[in-house]
Amino acid sequence: MTHPIPTILAIDSATEFCSVALSCADGVFERGQEAPRQHADLLLPYVQSVLDEAGLTLQDVDAIAVGSGPGSFTGVRIAAGIAQGLAFSQSIPMIPVSSLVAMAQQAVRLHDASHVLAAIDARMGEVYWGTLERVDGLMRIQGKAVVCAPSEVTVPSVDELTDLTWTTVGTGFETYGDVLIEHLPHVRLQRAVDVRFPHALDMLPVAFDAWARGETVTADQFDVEYVRNEVTWQKLPGR
Repeated sequence: MTHPIPTILAIDSATEFCSVALSCADGVFERGQEAPRQHADLLLPYVQSVLDEAGLTLQDVDAIAVGSGPGSFTGVRIAAGIAQGLAFSQSIPMIPVSSLVAMAQQAVRLHDASHVLAAIDARMGEVYWGTLERVDGLMRIQGKAVVCAPSEVTVPSVDELTDLTWTTVGTGFETYGDVLIEHLPHVRLQRAVDVRFPHALDMLPVAFDAWARGETVTADQFDVEYVRNEVTWQKLPGR
């Protein structure tokens, strides 16, 4: 039995780069730019722009994927708040996508990466850190994302993994590259300098997989992944 292709809207502003992507039967449409402190002004126009280009309206969207962090607290809140508002308005299910997974998926698209070390500069001398492995074409995080000092990062302690080439992505390697590399002496690294931030475009394969598995949440169930325990996510007022 052939199932119709779902129309999925992806929204992300967890880092300095904010982006929107729409996948539908007629193709993929995207907008995005590195624009710190402009996310709140750009995201909704981006959403309208991709919908207009595709000749669709919000009512045609089957699911909204959202960059759920980790990343900038403000940036994560902006994307989540906008996406929740859109989802509430049309009862559209939501799909959270990790920022680290989105960056790793970008490394698949651009470099055919199979194993990824992802680090986002978390400020305060720390990085958001994750190790990821490609399984059936999609990046899966191993264990959980953590926030730690660059000198405290680790990779899975499995002997055969040390013989692999790990692709490094994210602003954490720009800011703390020397320290990170110093503390990963037993791992062969390949730097993907063009993968600095997560993009909404690379959330789409993850979102399609989640959709196929029925792994969606309602807008009031959606939560973010701050990683830092002392910061709690506040849902929309009245929800």
